Amino acid sequence: MTSSATSRTNLLGLPRPELETFVAELGSKPFRARQVMNWIYKRGEGSVVNMTDLAKDFRAQLTERAEIRTPEIVTVQRSADGTSKWMLRADSSQAFEMVFIPEKERGTLCISSQVGCVLDCSFCSTAQQGFNRNLTTAEIVGQVWLAKKELGFEAGGDRIVTNVVLMGMGEPLANFRNVVPAVRILMDDFGFDLSRRRVTLSTSGLVPQIYKLATETNVALAVSLHAPDDELRSELVPINRKHPIAELLEACWHYIDEQNGRSVTFEYVMLEGVNDSPAQARALGSLLKGHPAKVNLIPFNPFPGTRYKRSPLPVIQKFRDELIRRGVLATIRRTRGDDIDAACGQLAGRVIDRTTVRLGNKVFGLAQQ
Repeated sequence: MTSSATSRTNLLGLPRPELETFVAELGSKPFRARQVMNWIYKRGEGSVVNMTDLAKDFRAQLTERAEIRTPEIVTVQRSADGTSKWMLRADSSQAFEMVFIPEKERGTLCISSQVGCVLDCSFCSTAQQGFNRNLTTAEIVGQVWLAKKELGFEAGGDRIVTNVVLMGMGEPLANFRNVVPAVRILMDDFGFDLSRRRVTLSTSGLVPQIYKLATETNVALAVSLHAPDDELRSELVPINRKHPIAELLEACWHYIDEQNGRSVTFEYVMLEGVNDSPAQARALGSLLKGHPAKVNLIPFNPFPGTRYKRSPLPVIQKFRDELIRRGVLATIRRTRGDDIDAACGQLAGRVIDRTTVRLGNKVFGLAQQ
């Protein structure tokens, strides 16, 4: 594998139909695509040369025309709670991050879809760096492939990454054309073979894209809500000015109806004195009661320069109880990785200039050597 610019096709960026087309152009049958996917995703192979059950002439063609290229690791940080965070090189001047959260029954990988974010949510560290570019399908898929390798994946062994959430840097639905093919690879039987309930796409509420997503693929949907009324949500999540709450919720219920899904998860970051009152809990309960919804209450994770504070735990618990009393399922997210700025809303592998990138309080060179 190489991180240098190349004209060869990155096999990680090709869903099965596109890979079948690619191998057909090389004069091979569609089953060769399934063999290649098996090597890449089931066996974790990173070199075409080692795919020994492929015909030699086909391997030679693949070696000439294609490769398996993942993002390059810049730094790795380990939290005291077992969480891992990688800063990855997108190119000579751009970086993004992914996080792995190990738990007793599962391992969740949080991946990025953009370098920076085009939306300007006021409580999110990623949003404060602005938007740099979309990640390619290969860069999105490559995060999962790379994380499995880093975590000690062995062919035929226990699954280490059991869940993938597109909750890292960026707004996934703002990068629709690259995210959807990546999601298909995650769920393909010959790809990472994850069930639709184990792949979650989190959006701040791009309503037209939610409707479009319902026709393209079936993943678990999470929506960053964060307020029970339009005035406050427009302050916290500016896209609400274009797509207010009623319009957003209608799109969510449509998605569930079309995809025969179980429920939408609404993410709600708890900000002291801003959105955490019992009255706001009751208003949120009224919005969601009777619908296929659950609420994930997220203790705010601070970052340098923010004006917000985390709601005290008793306040969060009271907010949860108010929702439950109104028949809305609500949970409190356990904060993980905050000692390495890996918690929700803290990812910010942002560009300072064309040769350096900041991670927390440290600056790393990104220029090619």
